[in-house]
Amino acid sequence: MSSGVSGEQAALEQKINEMMQQAKVLEAHLNEIISREAAVSRLLEEAKLASSAVQEIQTETEVESYVPVGVGVHMKVSVPPVKKLLINIGAGVAVEKSREDTINYIESRLKEFEIALKQLMGQKQQVSLRMEQIQVQVNEMVQRATSGRSNSTKSSSNNN
Repeated sequence: MSSGVSGEQAALEQKINEMMQQAKVLEAHLNEIISREAAVSRLLEEAKLASSAVQEIQTETEVESYVPVGVGVHMKVSVPPVKKLLINIGAGVAVEKSREDTINYIESRLKEFEIALKQLMGQKQQVSLRMEQIQVQVNEMVQRATSGRSNSTKSSSNNN
Protein backbone atom coordinates (compact mmCIF):
# COMPACT_ATOMS: atom_id res chain seq x y z
CA MET A 1 0.00 0.00 0.00
CA SER A 2 2.84 2.40 0.75
CA SER A 3 4.10 2.14 -2.87
CA GLY A 4 0.65 3.31 -4.08
CA VAL A 5 0.76 6.24 -1.68
CA SER A 6 4.32 7.15 -2.69
CA GLY A 7 3.30 6.92 -6.37
CA GLU A 8 0.45 9.34 -5.71
CA GLN A 9 2.86 11.59 -3.80
CA ALA A 10 5.31 11.58 -6.71
CA ALA A 11 2.55 12.41 -9.21
CA LEU A 12 1.29 15.18 -6.94
CA GLU A 13 4.79 16.62 -6.54
CA GLN A 14 5.29 16.51 -10.32
CA LYS A 15 2.00 18.35 -10.84
CA ILE A 16 3.05 20.97 -8.26
CA ASN A 17 6.37 21.45 -10.04
CA GLU A 18 4.60 21.84 -13.40
CA MET A 19 2.26 24.45 -11.95
CA MET A 20 5.16 26.33 -10.37
CA GLN A 21 6.87 26.42 -13.79
CA GLN A 22 3.66 27.71 -15.33
CA ALA A 23 3.51 30.39 -12.62
CA LYS A 24 7.10 31.44 -13.44
CA VAL A 25 6.22 31.79 -17.13
CA LEU A 26 3.14 33.83 -16.23
CA GLU A 27 5.21 36.03 -13.92
CA ALA A 28 7.67 36.76 -16.75
CA HIS A 29 4.72 37.56 -19.04
CA LEU A 30 3.23 39.82 -16.35
CA ASN A 31 6.52 41.70 -16.02
CA GLU A 32 6.60 42.20 -19.79
CA ILE A 33 3.04 43.52 -19.75
CA ILE A 34 3.91 45.92 -16.92
CA SER A 35 6.91 47.22 -18.90
CA ARG A 36 4.78 47.72 -22.01
CA GLU A 37 2.09 49.39 -19.92
CA ALA A 38 4.66 51.85 -18.53
CA ALA A 39 5.95 52.61 -22.05
CA VAL A 40 2.43 53.23 -23.39
CA SER A 41 1.66 55.42 -20.37
CA ARG A 42 4.74 57.54 -21.14
CA LEU A 43 3.68 57.82 -24.80
CA LEU A 44 0.18 58.78 -23.73
CA GLU A 45 1.52 61.51 -21.44
CA GLU A 46 3.85 62.77 -24.18
CA ALA A 47 0.94 62.89 -26.65
CA LYS A 48 -1.18 64.85 -24.16
CA LEU A 49 1.63 67.37 -23.73
CA ALA A 50 2.07 67.62 -27.52
CA SER A 51 -1.65 68.15 -27.98
CA SER A 52 -1.67 70.91 -25.40
CA ALA A 53 1.40 72.58 -26.91
CA VAL A 54 0.07 72.49 -30.47
CA GLN A 55 -3.34 73.79 -29.43
CA GLU A 56 -1.74 76.73 -27.61
CA ILE A 57 0.51 77.68 -30.53
CA GLN A 58 0.02 81.21 -31.79
CA THR A 59 -0.74 81.28 -35.49
CA GLU A 60 -0.60 85.03 -35.98
CA THR A 61 2.23 86.40 -33.84
CA GLU A 62 5.85 85.62 -33.14
CA VAL A 63 6.53 84.24 -29.65
CA GLU A 64 9.61 83.50 -27.59
CA SER A 65 10.13 79.98 -26.35
CA TYR A 66 12.78 77.70 -24.90
CA VAL A 67 13.84 74.75 -27.02
CA PRO A 68 15.69 71.76 -25.55
CA VAL A 69 19.10 71.19 -27.15
CA GLY A 70 20.06 68.18 -25.01
CA VAL A 71 21.31 67.11 -21.57
CA GLY A 72 18.90 69.48 -19.85
CA VAL A 73 20.04 72.58 -21.74
CA HIS A 74 17.44 74.86 -23.30
CA MET A 75 17.93 77.70 -25.75
CA LYS A 76 15.70 80.77 -26.00
CA VAL A 77 14.35 81.18 -29.54
CA SER A 78 11.84 83.31 -31.39
CA VAL A 79 9.15 81.18 -32.97
CA PRO A 80 7.51 82.72 -36.02
CA PRO A 81 3.76 82.34 -36.51
CA VAL A 82 3.10 78.62 -36.90
CA LYS A 83 1.12 77.58 -39.94
CA LYS A 84 2.65 74.14 -40.58
CA LEU A 85 4.24 71.46 -38.39
CA LEU A 86 6.32 68.40 -39.18
CA ILE A 87 5.02 64.97 -38.24
CA ASN A 88 7.45 62.07 -38.10
CA ILE A 89 5.74 59.14 -39.78
CA GLY A 90 8.61 56.72 -39.28
CA ALA A 91 11.73 55.47 -41.07
CA GLY A 92 13.22 58.96 -40.91
CA VAL A 93 10.36 60.43 -42.96
CA ALA A 94 8.45 63.52 -41.85
CA VAL A 95 5.50 65.20 -43.50
CA GLU A 96 4.38 68.79 -43.24
CA LYS A 97 0.84 69.24 -41.91
CA SER A 98 -1.38 72.14 -40.95
CA ARG A 99 -1.95 72.89 -37.29
CA GLU A 100 -5.46 71.41 -37.47
CA ASP A 101 -4.26 68.24 -39.21
CA THR A 102 -1.52 67.92 -36.61
CA ILE A 103 -4.04 68.21 -33.79
CA ASN A 104 -6.21 65.53 -35.46
CA TYR A 105 -3.14 63.29 -35.84
CA ILE A 106 -2.23 63.71 -32.17
CA GLU A 107 -5.81 63.04 -31.08
CA SER A 108 -5.92 59.82 -33.09
CA ARG A 109 -2.62 58.74 -31.54
CA LEU A 110 -4.04 59.53 -28.08
CA LYS A 111 -6.99 57.24 -28.78
CA GLU A 112 -4.65 54.47 -29.99
CA PHE A 113 -2.55 54.76 -26.82
CA GLU A 114 -5.65 54.73 -24.60
CA ILE A 115 -6.94 51.58 -26.33
CA ALA A 116 -3.54 49.90 -26.03
CA LEU A 117 -3.35 50.83 -22.35
CA LYS A 118 -6.81 49.37 -21.67
CA GLN A 119 -5.85 46.16 -23.47
CA LEU A 120 -2.65 45.86 -21.47
CA MET A 121 -4.51 46.47 -18.23
CA GLY A 122 -6.97 43.72 -19.18
CA GLN A 123 -4.13 41.33 -20.00
CA LYS A 124 -2.42 42.19 -16.72
CA GLN A 125 -5.62 41.46 -14.82
CA GLN A 126 -6.11 38.11 -16.60
CA VAL A 127 -2.53 37.00 -15.97
CA SER A 128 -2.72 38.08 -12.32
CA LEU A 129 -5.97 36.17 -11.88
CA ARG A 130 -4.47 33.05 -13.46
CA MET A 131 -1.41 33.35 -11.20
CA GLU A 132 -3.69 33.59 -8.15
CA GLN A 133 -5.61 30.49 -9.31
CA ILE A 134 -2.36 28.56 -9.69
CA GLN A 135 -1.24 29.68 -6.23
CA VAL A 136 -4.50 28.45 -4.69
CA GLN A 137 -4.22 25.10 -6.52
CA VAL A 138 -0.59 24.66 -5.50
CA ASN A 139 -1.42 25.47 -1.88
CA GLU A 140 -4.21 22.88 -1.93
CA MET A 141 -1.91 20.27 -3.47
CA VAL A 142 0.86 20.97 -0.99
CA GLN A 143 -1.65 20.66 1.82
CA ARG A 144 -2.86 17.32 0.40
CA ALA A 145 0.72 16.12 -0.05
CA THR A 146 1.67 17.01 3.52
CA SER A 147 -1.50 15.50 4.96
CA GLY A 148 -0.94 12.39 2.82
CA ARG A 149 2.59 12.06 4.19
CA SER A 150 1.45 12.44 7.77
CA ASN A 151 -1.34 9.88 7.23
CA SER A 152 1.05 7.39 5.63
CA THR A 153 3.54 7.96 8.46
CA LYS A 154 0.80 7.35 11.03
CA SER A 155 -0.41 4.18 9.32
CA SER A 156 3.13 2.79 8.98
CA SER A 157 3.83 3.44 12.67
CA ASN A 158 0.52 1.79 13.58
CA ASN A 159 1.57 -1.28 11.57
CA ASN A 160 4.79 -1.61 13.60
